[in-house]
Amino acid sequence: MKEIISFLNIKNILFIPILLLGYNSMAQKKSISLSEAIEIGLANNFQIKIAEKQVEIAKNNNTWKNTGRYPTLDFNLGFNNNYSWSNNPASFNPRVSNASSGLTPSIDGRWTLFDGFKYKINKNRLEELEFQTQSQVGIAIENNIRSIMVAYYQAMIQKEQITTLQKVLELSKDRINYQQVRQEYGQAGRFEIVQSSDSYLNDSTSLLIQFNSYETSLVNLKLAMGIDDENLLYEPKEKLNSDVPRYEFNDLEKKLFAKNKNLKQLYISQQLSKINTDLNKSNKYPTVTLGAGAQLGGSGFWQSGNNPITQEKIGGDFSSNFNYYMNLSLNYNIYDAGARKRNLKNAKIEEEIAQLNIDDLKRNLSNQLKITLQNYNNQLNLLRLTNKLIKNAEENLVISEARYKGGQISSFDYRTVQLAYVNASQSRLNALFNLKNTEIELIRITGGLVR
Repeated sequence: MKEIISFLNIKNILFIPILLLGYNSMAQKKSISLSEAIEIGLANNFQIKIAEKQVEIAKNNNTWKNTGRYPTLDFNLGFNNNYSWSNNPASFNPRVSNASSGLTPSIDGRWTLFDGFKYKINKNRLEELEFQTQSQVGIAIENNIRSIMVAYYQAMIQKEQITTLQKVLELSKDRINYQQVRQEYGQAGRFEIVQSSDSYLNDSTSLLIQFNSYETSLVNLKLAMGIDDENLLYEPKEKLNSDVPRYEFNDLEKKLFAKNKNLKQLYISQQLSKINTDLNKSNKYPTVTLGAGAQLGGSGFWQSGNNPITQEKIGGDFSSNFNYYMNLSLNYNIYDAGARKRNLKNAKIEEEIAQLNIDDLKRNLSNQLKITLQNYNNQLNLLRLTNKLIKNAEENLVISEARYKGGQISSFDYRTVQLAYVNASQSRLNALFNLKNTEIELIRITGGLVR
């Protein structure tokens, strides 16, 4: 027992905060604001980069050239060769070989003059597809901002909890000092010293665990920001603010129906369904096409043997020709076994499905908004109660410290008050974190995270 008491001497106990400070400074830390964290996170997020590349593809496709509005022009080049050999004893030239070569370049053009205005409909479809990819970028940005904000607030909560535990640790150190003084005057024995040291060690352990929790929250924040540097951590420079606004359901619902990213995606899908219906309607019209082209031909001919009449060598010759054309054609499908009518009917049903999806999502989002707002108001009331609780705990802590030093309460009672203060502080921080999380969800669901 003497060895234990010797180890628990205040000179050996009070070196623990130095170890805690050393643990806290293991990694290089850089203070950062929430807006800076979001800016870095958006620049590093791969899903956003992928979505932006998809927008580039959609923009490249969204041109009149990709709708069939303009004519097409093709260049063709043919090079034909032929060789034949014959052995006919009954002929004047029993053994004859023939060779020919021809080069035929041509240009062919085709222009659809009328096809039921499909090129205009296709242009509208390409524009909607571009809007759709841009909306996907907004959703990726929204998700990234939300994850960064949650990680940032979590780090702030963990940092605040360290402050609370450090305060309790200081009280435990004062308690040891107080018992040391009492022991020198013979008013305290080994039990009081061991009891005070035990509380101090427990508080030191809690603080060490809290430092680890804080470091973990910083790692999560770094991951949300897309940072790969293992030797650098970002810690929040901002302080927790318990001043939060009140929200009205009607105002939030209007924003939800106008700005919610998932709902906007369905609006675009609905518009694409309408465009598909227009495309099927255009199949009722005839197609008028203009075709034009030109062809230049040249060929060479060579034959062995002699002319049977003149007995002169036949040899070879060269010929050329030039052709051009311009045609106008009209095509109209008279009968297709009801395929056009069936496709049009299906397209209209798809429109109805798109509207049903919108109505269903609106109802679900509205219910989700009600629940989230109710949860927000409950968390707000809980925060107000915990704020009062922490004030009472702080006042009780001051009074108990005076009464403890005055010998009016025992060390067990004083320790109970300390733990009550820690619990009250933790309850307040949890309520504040849950409130912030719920507020983020309110802002996200109403489309406020991304403008």
